[in-house]
Amino acid sequence: MPVEDARRRVGAAGEDAVAAWYRDAGYDVLDRNWRVREGELDVIAARAGTLVFCEVKTRRSDRFGLPVEAVTVRKQHRLRTLAGRWLDANRSRRGGAIRFDVASVVPDGHGGWLVTVLEQAF
Repeated sequence: MPVEDARRRVGAAGEDAVAAWYRDAGYDVLDRNWRVREGELDVIAARAGTLVFCEVKTRRSDRFGLPVEAVTVRKQHRLRTLAGRWLDANRSRRGGAIRFDVASVVPDGHGGWLVTVLEQAF
């Protein structure tokens, strides 16, 4: 299997695990992998008047640092821009609080994934 295919598969599994985490926590998952020219939003969820834009970082190990450390200031700026684009495209969802989370996903050692969500990361 080509490296890129394996990377995509790991990333998709991480995003699935994070979407399940939000659903289990009582959120409605509104969108996943929302794309525009400027980039992609991984998970958009809502609960109790708060709209959450979550960047998902999945790694097969933490050997090179925690996945959350990959969300640089430049990436944060891009995510804010993308959130604005999503809000423009989904005007009925405007209003209420907005939050940016970052989810770190690593193998749990038992064939599943360990999801850690840093709420209000930036």
